[in-house]
Amino acid sequence: MRDRPRLPSSPAFWRSPLRGTRFTAVLGLVLLGGITVMFVTGLVSYAAYNPDLSPVNDTTPDKGLLGFYLFDWPAGPSWLYRLTQGTHVTLGVTLVPVLLAKLWSVVPKLFALPPARSLAHALERLSLLLLVGGGLFEFTTGVLNIQLEYVFPGSFYPLHFYGAWVFMSAFVVHAALKTPAAVRAVRAVRERSTGDGGEGPVADEGRPASVPPVDEAGLASTRPAEPTISRRGALRLVGASSLLLFLTTVGQSLGGPLRRTALLAPHGGADPGGGPNGFQINKTAAYAGITEAETSADAWRLVVTGPAGTVRLSRADLLRLPQHSSSLPIACVEGWSTADQWWRGVRLRDLAALAGYDTAVPDLLVESLQRHGAFRRAALRANQVSDPRSLLALYVNGEPLSPDHGFPARIIVPALPGVHNTKWVARLTFGDL
Repeated sequence: MRDRPRLPSSPAFWRSPLRGTRFTAVLGLVLLGGITVMFVTGLVSYAAYNPDLSPVNDTTPDKGLLGFYLFDWPAGPSWLYRLTQGTHVTLGVTLVPVLLAKLWSVVPKLFALPPARSLAHALERLSLLLLVGGGLFEFTTGVLNIQLEYVFPGSFYPLHFYGAWVFMSAFVVHAALKTPAAVRAVRAVRERSTGDGGEGPVADEGRPASVPPVDEAGLASTRPAEPTISRRGALRLVGASSLLLFLTTVGQSLGGPLRRTALLAPHGGADPGGGPNGFQINKTAAYAGITEAETSADAWRLVVTGPAGTVRLSRADLLRLPQHSSSLPIACVEGWSTADQWWRGVRLRDLAALAGYDTAVPDLLVESLQRHGAFRRAALRANQVSDPRSLLALYVNGEPLSPDHGFPARIIVPALPGVHNTKWVARLTFGDL
């Protein structure tokens, strides 16, 4: 014990027999595929939020060159945002054990001395620091946001957006440097385990007993302690942990019987109530500051503005207009989604015609009565307004909207993030935004 090094910069300080190139390589290859999908679906989420349409939707200002990929978000299929954001959130939660195991496996490298042996080594160390810091930041802020909701009011989107670009830049550099070695390590162990090298019996670790483990990166301990679990067992433990997180999260997006297993999902489990309005709610009327007096039949009026002037409509007036129905889900940035609900109300394109747009349908600015919380206003693109399934909904599942679901009227548009399906609508302004 007196000879044991006390400083983590010494290779002999780290004694776990689990560390090694193969262990790290397997985790790294899993993260390579998983994080790539997460990054792409995360960027897609920003396109879905219409950040280039109107400043009211732009929660990530001054994107500059980073907004090069933004595109017009389609209004179909109706489950598109449910799929992309559900994949992003569920995969992010599922990969947490893999990320933590990967960071644990390479932690000796963070303390290695000297800090830089060459310019190339210095760049590699810098990318590693950005990779570790960026990975922890992105995963931590993402998990906090879906679990606590609005924990970063007014700042989560720019923090997560810019953090993702920093993290992915380091990730690409690190992957370019390390992926070839990781693939070689996994292939070498596979070849030895199948007896291609003629090295004798296969050991528990998937290699011949007479052949030392592949350790190109120098991750294996120079003074390993007695193992309490094999590397294969450790990988199985990580995989089982990820599977458990997957099963306790994915139900929030898929719905059905799996919703009851979504114990870690912010809107998992059973529906919050019964009856036609008994499905998930993200923002209640009380939270938004909505009072019964201002939504009553006598007080509430919808203001519709366009080239034909301004029209004020009561709920009774809206009910006298042609009514249409759509079966659509609500999907939110936290990754949860409702099942398809049956909405009924007035088509947005019919209200555009009432405002003076008989042919070409314009963009639309929607304003809510809400006093508290983000997304009091939302802008919709012309293709979303013109879709025949896009409604100013007055009913859901055959009953009037409840106060928490947006009574007296709310927006429902296919494939649109839930926060832009504005509730307690007070004003619709049609025209170029």
